[in-house]
Amino acid sequence: MTFAPSRTARQKAQISAITSEMLMAHPAYFSVLKQSARHLVGLYDLFPRVARLVSSQQKWLLSQSAYALHLERDPDDPLSGITAARLLDIMVKFGAASRNTATAFLAEMLAYKLIRDVPGNTNRRSRPLEPTEISADAMQKWFRGQMHSLDLLDAGDRIAKLDADPTIFDRAQPVAAKKLIENKGWRDPPACIAAFVWMENGGLLLDDFMSRIIVTGAASPTYEVENLSFSELSTHYGLSRTHIRRLFSRAETEGWIRRQESAGRKRRLWVSPVLVKAYMEWQAIKISTLSQAFLAAATTERKRPSEPRLAQLLEPAS
Repeated sequence: MTFAPSRTARQKAQISAITSEMLMAHPAYFSVLKQSARHLVGLYDLFPRVARLVSSQQKWLLSQSAYALHLERDPDDPLSGITAARLLDIMVKFGAASRNTATAFLAEMLAYKLIRDVPGNTNRRSRPLEPTEISADAMQKWFRGQMHSLDLLDAGDRIAKLDADPTIFDRAQPVAAKKLIENKGWRDPPACIAAFVWMENGGLLLDDFMSRIIVTGAASPTYEVENLSFSELSTHYGLSRTHIRRLFSRAETEGWIRRQESAGRKRRLWVSPVLVKAYMEWQAIKISTLSQAFLAAATTERKRPSEPRLAQLLEPAS
């Protein structure tokens, strides 16, 4: 379900950013959000190793920040781009991850060949890194999926613009990453969301869970998930059933979900409107930020948007 705007409205949609408030008021927002969650599950199937390495909130922030530093790299400055010191400093400044977590993340990315040393570096003071092709492909497909969701909501032409000028992504991603890491509402989601996304692989499970929700009723909607199998989730994502059970048991204890009936290992769950609304509001922060970043990037004609660079977050205020 999307708007069916007039020609004038379509033209306006093509050049307008979408705010969080507009998303929450859109009658098709949750349906599109579910479709976006299914797209994220599909990305896991395409890039399981990459997806598992960014499936908690800490690692998501780390990966987006690292990619932004890469895109902002100045070839004439050997200390620019992804360096362990710069990434660690950004994470610690915002309390997004400890130095140990950030260091372990980079080591894991190197071990799985998702990042590599920038070729030709001769500076002994720095070890700049860059994403490998599989990481770049995954990030670009993720961004494209987010733009597709926005197009569904306002009949926009972001995908067409991306096809015509793929460098829009190179300009938009660093802008969005900086704004999101600065945004406390995105960094520190409400408790019902944090219970999932701050756990290892919890982001994967939350997106999968949300993609399965069936909505009934209009004035007072009811949210349910049918035929949820911890065993199938365990097999699909390579996670232990104990880990999955622990996540959902806490959600049930807190009243965010309620088991209605079980048939063998299949579960039918009622989902609290509080959890659904929190997920929608939290995702709206990200989607609206990406919308604004895309607009800035698409109107700069292959020049960097006039936004502070991510690395400038580390510079002292003048």
